[in-house]
Amino acid sequence: MPRGGKRAFDEEAALDVALELFWRQGYEATSIADLTAAMDIRPPSLYAAFGNKQQLFEKVLERYAQARSPLSREALAQPTAREVAVRLLTGLVEAYTMPGKPRGCLTVQAGLASGEDGRAIVELLTAARDDYRQAVRDRFEKAVADGDLPAGTDCKTLARFLMATVEGLAVHAASGAPREELLAAAVLAAHTVPAA
Repeated sequence: MPRGGKRAFDEEAALDVALELFWRQGYEATSIADLTAAMDIRPPSLYAAFGNKQQLFEKVLERYAQARSPLSREALAQPTAREVAVRLLTGLVEAYTMPGKPRGCLTVQAGLASGEDGRAIVELLTAARDDYRQAVRDRFEKAVADGDLPAGTDCKTLARFLMATVEGLAVHAASGAPREELLAAAVLAAHTVPAA
């Protein structure tokens, strides 16, 4: 480290590089050597700044969630449950197919091909998706209370359906499906949410 203890690299930029690498390759397929080469730092600097690979991934996941939180807040703030679904699904398709970024979703792709060694990461990603699903369920329960969704709507199942759709759209985006087709599918799925 240079005098004064300041790191010789930009930690924020390094996190962005690590995020893209984990997103493209998944957690298990990304080695420390891959990370240090892409981040243009040496292993001791990586460990000093971010901890081990799992700790780095946890920081990356936080950064990813922060980047997506404006879309989530905007979607959940829509006036009706159907508008929530439309905004959430179409907004995520746009994010999943953004030029210059990896396609799909980090929280889906990073843990798809994980063995026993990656179990903690799979659980971390599952918890992140579960938190998101719970936020959608809570919003649908509010819609029932407000009279926007019919009384007796199974908000748990509706939220599960919506999130399964989100994850399916992410997989199709990562596989190269055209944005227009994914947007059309997103709107179709959103229309399963009853309108007021």
